[in-house]
Amino acid sequence: MRFVDDLYALYKDQLTGDEDDAVIIVSGVLQELSRAELLELVSQLDRDELFQMVGRYLIDRLREKIDREGTGSPTIPEYGGEVH
Repeated sequence: MRFVDDLYALYKDQLTGDEDDAVIIVSGVLQELSRAELLELVSQLDRDELFQMVGRYLIDRLREKIDREGTGSPTIPEYGGEVH
């Protein structure tokens, strides 16, 4: 994606190789973009890029929900017997 290439070119001399670099750069840039600008970026994605983006987002949200609400683990019987 050209946007990623442009971000890299702009910040490559400041990168340390730490994953936090990407988080800080992307967070800062996204905060400055309007909704229309964000949608324009998304419209430039090809199908595979869009699939990856939406897939990662959905997986992340599902993991957060599972962490928050649990995984539906079995209930321990009231009689105190062993659960197998």
